[in-house]
Amino acid sequence: MKFRTKLVITFLTVILLPLVLSAIAFVAIGAVMVHNSDLRYGFETTDYSTMSDSLASFSGITDDIFYSLEETAEEEPARLEDKDFLAAVNEDAFKKSSYILVRKDNTVYYSGNETATQKIFSRLPAYGFESRDSNSGFYYNDMQKLVKQIDFRFSDGSDGSVFIITRVNSVISKTLLIYMFFAIVIILIVTSVVLTQWIYKSVFAPINRLNVAMQNIAEGNFEYILTSEDTNEIGELYRNYEDMRLRLKESTEEKIQNERQNRELVSNISHDLKTPITAIKGYVEGIMDGVADTPEKMERYIKTIYNKANDMNRLINELTYYSGIDSNRIPYNFHRINVAEFFQDCVEDVGLDLESKDIELNYSNLVDPDTRIIADPEQLKKVINNIIGNSIKYIDKPKGIINIRILDEVDSIRVEIDDNGKGIAAKDLGSIFERFYRTDASRNSAMGGSGIGLSIVKKIIEDHGGYIWATSKEGEGTCLHFVIRKYREAEENE
Repeated sequence: MKFRTKLVITFLTVILLPLVLSAIAFVAIGAVMVHNSDLRYGFETTDYSTMSDSLASFSGITDDIFYSLEETAEEEPARLEDKDFLAAVNEDAFKKSSYILVRKDNTVYYSGNETATQKIFSRLPAYGFESRDSNSGFYYNDMQKLVKQIDFRFSDGSDGSVFIITRVNSVISKTLLIYMFFAIVIILIVTSVVLTQWIYKSVFAPINRLNVAMQNIAEGNFEYILTSEDTNEIGELYRNYEDMRLRLKESTEEKIQNERQNRELVSNISHDLKTPITAIKGYVEGIMDGVADTPEKMERYIKTIYNKANDMNRLINELTYYSGIDSNRIPYNFHRINVAEFFQDCVEDVGLDLESKDIELNYSNLVDPDTRIIADPEQLKKVINNIIGNSIKYIDKPKGIINIRILDEVDSIRVEIDDNGKGIAAKDLGSIFERFYRTDASRNSAMGGSGIGLSIVKKIIEDHGGYIWATSKEGEGTCLHFVIRKYREAEENE
């Protein structure tokens, strides 16, 4: 769920939930108050208008009149037949929003309010029908009248009843206000708890887990995984964390690998330089000690020293070149190259050298004569020379053979260069493009190799957007394959 949606739900919950719960509380409290009022006042009809202070408060203000008339009815009932006395009592009642009505049998004997009497007279309780609590009276909610009844006997034996009728105004009950206050406080607390738990589980808990994950990252632990199926911001944040974790893990592993390779590089350079230096030192000492005591020995010693110096120079040049392309300090000069013409020139360049070494060179081009690629001619030629040079070193047959084939791969061209050398073991085949890797365990330079020729080849091919691999059989030979995309006019227009 998106944060925007959660905010909308939270906003609506803050407004609607308290309103709904308050309404429920009002109905529940009202029902209790109505029920209690019904039991106390003996309502003829009941509704929520009884949730006011009028019944309790207005009943109390006429208590003195009620008790006075009740005492008169018991001790001097004849005075209740005196209309002057009744008028005086009615004046007191009038001050308290009430009036007096005296009934004799079924007729009105005295009324302090003729108009109101006409409306309520027929609904007054019968003689002798006093409420459980005579001081409570009867309440008529449709007319908002509270009626207190006192029965007595007229002097002629007729049934008489004195009614104190009070108009009840709508005043909100203090009890209701108190109950509603506590109910609203409880409702707000419940709403806060519900929203807090929801927000905590949906926002703060995931953020806390992310915080723990970031602490693991800071401590170098890249194995702490965070997964989420959510499509909201938290889920996106978790996925971004996972991308970052994987990138950092990959970067760290690459850094560790580079450090290991750099250590190997230093070790390999030391080894490869130490061998010719030791040889040069030995031959120089031989000359100094007079071991080369003939012109022939002297010439052989000097020639050996010269060759070892060339080996060192070649190694240093290859290291410098590899360092340059590895750090992108050697710029590429890409051009549109005709495949047939370019490889024909390469074959002619290496043909004479192979012929002098008694190595047979076979060349076949199976692509369209107009096929072109985007490449740096100088760097691509270095690829061909390095591969063929590597093949020459490891040809162990009396008659060496090298084949160059250019194949059509629809959108790309594939170049295959194979030989009939001693081949490469399957366990070594995946490592031949690594820096300073040699298949012989002794890692000597007797064959004239530095161990970085194929790593240079791989780097150049990948910088051209292609890829390279090798296949080999021990005792039969090795084949290097690399693929480069064709150049198309549509691609240039795009």
